[in-house]
Amino acid sequence: MSIWEALAVFVAGIGAGTINTIVGSGTLITFPVLLAIGLPPITANVSNTLGLVPGSISGAIGYRRELSGQRRRILRFGTTAFIGGLTGAVLLLALPSEAFDAIVPALIAVALVLVVAQPKLSAALRARRARTGTTGHRDGGIALLLGLLCASAYGGYFGAAQGVLYLSLMGLLLNEDLQRINALKNVLAVVVNGVAAVFFLFVAHFNWTAVVLIAVGSALGGQIGAKVGRRLPPTALRAVIVVVGLAAIAQLLLK
Repeated sequence: MSIWEALAVFVAGIGAGTINTIVGSGTLITFPVLLAIGLPPITANVSNTLGLVPGSISGAIGYRRELSGQRRRILRFGTTAFIGGLTGAVLLLALPSEAFDAIVPALIAVALVLVVAQPKLSAALRARRARTGTTGHRDGGIALLLGLLCASAYGGYFGAAQGVLYLSLMGLLLNEDLQRINALKNVLAVVVNGVAAVFFLFVAHFNWTAVVLIAVGSALGGQIGAKVGRRLPPTALRAVIVVVGLAAIAQLLLK
């Protein structure tokens, strides 16, 4: 790896760490760069997954204030993310990439619709519960757990726009502020990237130079993302999510 290639990977790591903390989809920055410097796709994917773990941890620490009072959710959702992330990591080595290529763009598109419509959908759900005299599950119930399980499996497999899926699911099914949901999303990303990375350590080949460069860059980016993301009002944060999600769809369809 030349000095310019190393610089490109490091800068991509900063960008990925920043965007992952705010929304997700940082893989769309680092993965193409790793391919461009000549790494095989599987090596690039697993090296990227391991390299982004420090960035996910950094972003979660940056959002620690918003995690206050959410310990129950962290344990509940974290366990689900662990199972899903490990499943996705196994699938990465067992299935061809074409297995997910067709469905992922559609999945992200549905998630974006949910993100945009979430305020009205949540209001409609609250109105319905008021009419029927029922109350929603404080942690989203089985529907949210199943959704997070599937999103985490996808995250362990590849991870591009995983954060968009998390935000759309939790935004719809939790009666919670979007910034606090974003903090939860960052914790789940730590779990999924972490379990996938540990699994890959035993069964896959890494480019350790790329791992270190992305790790340092993403850790720095995680702190930048926490400072920027926390200051975004809900409408602006939704706009960022939509822009990133559309970019993810475009890149996945055109690759």
